[in-house]
Amino acid sequence: MSETLLEVKNLKQYFPVKAGLMKSIPLKAVDDVSFTVGRGETLGLVGESGCGKTTVGRTILRLYEPTAGEIIFDGEEVTAKNIKHMRKKMQMVFQDPYSSLDPRMTVEDIIGEPLDVHHLCANRKERREKILELMNFVGLNSEHARRYAHEFSGGQRQRIGIARALAVDPQFIVCDEPVSALDVSIQAQVINMFEELQEKLGVAYLFIAHDLLVVHHISKRIAVMYLGKIVEIADSDDLNDSPMHPYTQSLLSAVPIPDPDITRNRQRILLEGDVPSPLKMPTGCAFRTRCRYATEQCAAECPKLTDRGNGHQVACWNK
Repeated sequence: MSETLLEVKNLKQYFPVKAGLMKSIPLKAVDDVSFTVGRGETLGLVGESGCGKTTVGRTILRLYEPTAGEIIFDGEEVTAKNIKHMRKKMQMVFQDPYSSLDPRMTVEDIIGEPLDVHHLCANRKERREKILELMNFVGLNSEHARRYAHEFSGGQRQRIGIARALAVDPQFIVCDEPVSALDVSIQAQVINMFEELQEKLGVAYLFIAHDLLVVHHISKRIAVMYLGKIVEIADSDDLNDSPMHPYTQSLLSAVPIPDPDITRNRQRILLEGDVPSPLKMPTGCAFRTRCRYATEQCAAECPKLTDRGNGHQVACWNK
């Protein structure tokens, strides 16, 4: 059995945007992205807002129909024809626990819906037992089963969403900024729960976030995105200690360190200019308009991800 669970090859997701009465231009949300996720591994996906992180996760699960590229899961290509049975193997935890749960459904019905869709329980008793087991698994009390989503805190709602994702015993979960809407104290609880679930069930995660401290804590490897492209992939500790791409270096320089002496002496790398519009991408490297190392080659040709040793891949002409 291959150690690779998910393989994404040259994934593209373009959205048509009207530019006149009969004309539209493509918004390149995801542009030629490739990566792999191993069995039981967590791959962190980071980048600033609007870089295409969430679109990658949704396209993998075919919540969006991809413009181009291949998604291979457990040796089988994910297509529109086989996505229904693939849903049992791949699930998603959404970013906003306040809008991702149906306010008209009880917790029992929310968690039980995947069981009903995939016909995983023979009768009502088995269904009820499975739901209560899932609730207990994520730290919810059984008496909460008859309540509605609005009666819970943000952290509890996210636990409901996680229980719903786990209902079909998936091998892979896309975690789309699952703690960004939560208080800091609750974030730690949810992150620890993700780690415990991975240890018990062996589930793999694509953990999407913009908080590098959270991603470094939970991820084995990290991929950095900028304007629809992955610019660097490396082992979590390697990326944190020795970032190569100028964009990654800038992101890490902004991470707060709880040590006043280190904070006082380190230099913040500030990026100049604004993020280009994905409707009018610059030629060559997308980052060159804000990069202090940019050359004529950067404007002429877009660099591809190349391995610089130990699986550390970087898309940069000058690094």
